[in-house]
Amino acid sequence: MDKLQVDILGLSTSPHTNGAYALILYEVEGKRKLPIIIGGFEAQAIALKLENIKPPRPFTHDLFKTIADTFSLGVKEVFIDELHNETFYAKVICEMSGETHEIDARPSDAIAIAVRFGAPIFVSEEIMNEAGIREEQQTEAEVAEAETESPKEIVGKAESSLNELQKMLEEAVKREDYEEAARLRDEIGRVKGSS
Repeated sequence: MDKLQVDILGLSTSPHTNGAYALILYEVEGKRKLPIIIGGFEAQAIALKLENIKPPRPFTHDLFKTIADTFSLGVKEVFIDELHNETFYAKVICEMSGETHEIDARPSDAIAIAVRFGAPIFVSEEIMNEAGIREEQQTEAEVAEAETESPKEIVGKAESSLNELQKMLEEAVKREDYEEAARLRDEIGRVKGSS
């Protein structure tokens, strides 16, 4: 299974979700982004570590790091390797006494652990192809052309609801509204699956 290294671009909130955040991962050697919806607690745990803010009491992920350090358990990498029914799955790849172990984890917990260990984060090529969002680079001429088109011309170009959804997805990415982009990506998947 091909692995792509990703890094954390950031976290964003949206009024559409109740206490959830979009964790945005970006392809280190590419132009795709992968939004993953995570809970508020995990988002806070990741954000605090990224900002090097030490909470007054250790979070669960900090406790795991302390226990791992005490028993010489190292985290080599985190691998987001599966996507089923819009749910991501991950593994924390650990090493202890020369033996490597794969531990199943939610991606949010795995990433919160990875940032504490300074471990690299990987995503399978298959997941990035299925759920990743390509950041389209428009030339100045394309932007100028789009600005001069009338709404009637734009509607005339839309060949199907799939094309309209794709345009909405691209606009959401440009606005950096990754939660909306993830929702649209899933809707496009449903439309493609039903056709």
